[in-house]
Amino acid sequence: MDVPTPIDPDTWPRREHFAHYRRRVPCTYSMTVEVDVTAFTAALRRSPRKSYVAQVWALATVVNRHEEFRLCLTESGDPAVWPVVHPAFTVFNAERETFACVWAPYDADFGAFHDAAAPLLAEHAGATSFFPQGPPPPNAFDVSSLPWRAFTGFNLNIRDPYDHLAPIFTLGRYVSRGDRVLLPLAVQVHHAAADGFHTARLINDLEALLANPADWL
Repeated sequence: MDVPTPIDPDTWPRREHFAHYRRRVPCTYSMTVEVDVTAFTAALRRSPRKSYVAQVWALATVVNRHEEFRLCLTESGDPAVWPVVHPAFTVFNAERETFACVWAPYDADFGAFHDAAAPLLAEHAGATSFFPQGPPPPNAFDVSSLPWRAFTGFNLNIRDPYDHLAPIFTLGRYVSRGDRVLLPLAVQVHHAAADGFHTARLINDLEALLANPADWL
């Protein structure tokens, strides 16, 4: 079982920032971007692998690189860092027009992750409960997909979100623009966990990973 490591406040560079955005000015922010996925989508056309699973794995890979996106709170309310976080992602039930939330353990090997995650899409496509596997583990972060529409802005309005330090991702429909393919991506972030610099770095890491699919796909 994964156990978070408490952060030493005396040596943590973000100690004051964390306290400010947790207590004095508690807030979240969202960023919506278009990620260049031209090479990624071209590679997927030659692969039997599922696009959505690959998107989820890529997000989980860059999230797990950075401790600010693996933050949580201990029972006493102090910041801690999970050693690994796992993606929880939506599965649409077309007949009922509802969705379920499933999760798969993160694996740095994409093939192993795909073998575990892809069957969940088929297995739970007809799910009638919100969490057919039971509740996700505490070290999970959320990914949603809106493949029916591209978007240029997306914001979640969460009541009392100030203990939720994990990022939330929303994926849109691919957009073709000239000879490029773009993926709309919205990221919801707790400001106590990460600043704009950290989120921009995360997105840049994601774009770099998707630009070199031959290295992992």
